[in-house]
Amino acid sequence: MVEKKDNFKIKNFDDDFIKKDTWRIFRIMSEFVEGFDGLSGLKKAVSFFGSKRIEEGSYYYRLAYRTAFILSKQGYSILTGAGPGIMEAANRGAWDAKGNSIGLNILIPEQKPNPYVNYLLEFRYFFVRKVMFAKYSCAFVVFPGGYGTLDELFEGLALIQTYRVEPFPVILVGKNFWGGLIDWLKNKLVKENTTLLDEDLLLFDLLDKPEEILKKIKSFYSKGRKSK
Repeated sequence: MVEKKDNFKIKNFDDDFIKKDTWRIFRIMSEFVEGFDGLSGLKKAVSFFGSKRIEEGSYYYRLAYRTAFILSKQGYSILTGAGPGIMEAANRGAWDAKGNSIGLNILIPEQKPNPYVNYLLEFRYFFVRKVMFAKYSCAFVVFPGGYGTLDELFEGLALIQTYRVEPFPVILVGKNFWGGLIDWLKNKLVKENTTLLDEDLLLFDLLDKPEEILKKIKSFYSKGRKSK
């Protein structure tokens, strides 16, 4: 019998190693290795984020499709989370433009890769997947979305703000959707509580047209910066 102390069981060293949290380190390492290896040759990749619930044929679906199509024709690779909605629209635009249509799928219930991905990687861990987006993107293009989209948006901004990555364009698409959030950032976080500075609001742009998005990305890198 093993000794008990303070109602916690003291495990002996014969327990199955793969049941321990330390075993997960190897799974995490394998995902990093596979991701780095699979994306290492990727150049000029633009990541698209947005809700999986945006329906085919809707305004933002068509806008994501058109934006990805135009960027692909200009030699940019399109990188998404591989799911439906905005992700599908962007992959579809790249597919129809005969460009690189890349999907980083997360293994969660009810998410299957959309059929417009021509290079697929799959991940168990959200944080590993987010590293791939941050490392290999030359721009984030962020359409309306929920918690997942907001997580990816604010993590990207935080990395730029804290100098953990080289700056890159972060573009919010849809003034009607994002306008209220931006007003809240300005009024509550900058003016009222000073938890953000004025210059922090310069880390992103708010645009509505595919041509403006392309122009913004091109102009950003025309200033001597190298795109990833």
